[in-house]
Amino acid sequence: MKVIVDTSVWSLALRRQNQNLSLQEQKNVAQLREIITENRVVMIGPVRQEILSGIVQESLFLQLKNTLSAFPDLDIKTEDYEFAAELFNLCRRKGITASHTDLLICALAKKYSLAIFSTDQDFSRLQEMIDFDLI
Repeated sequence: MKVIVDTSVWSLALRRQNQNLSLQEQKNVAQLREIITENRVVMIGPVRQEILSGIVQESLFLQLKNTLSAFPDLDIKTEDYEFAAELFNLCRRKGITASHTDLLICALAKKYSLAIFSTDQDFSRLQEMIDFDLI
């Protein structure tokens, strides 16, 4: 199964000080490497933007941008954003809040039968309302 990798996982893997990761974080990084090796990563523009945002040093930004270019973006359509908004409204009515990017990820996962790989606990709460596979 193809997998949308959330920014939280990419951030773990891209940290310079990987030796300071907890055992669970190390397992997550190893799992990401496996997903990459198996060519199962699905990238979306909003996650790419989050990963690249905040990198002050231009050379590091360009290096990371180049590395991420190996993962083409899933084509997101207007109806995908509309579906994400519907999910946002559904969750909001039930007292569950999440970011617009997280709900876009959920909408795409549901539409394209993709799994979501995240360390963000918001996805566990969203899974109560939205049917998707969470790694």
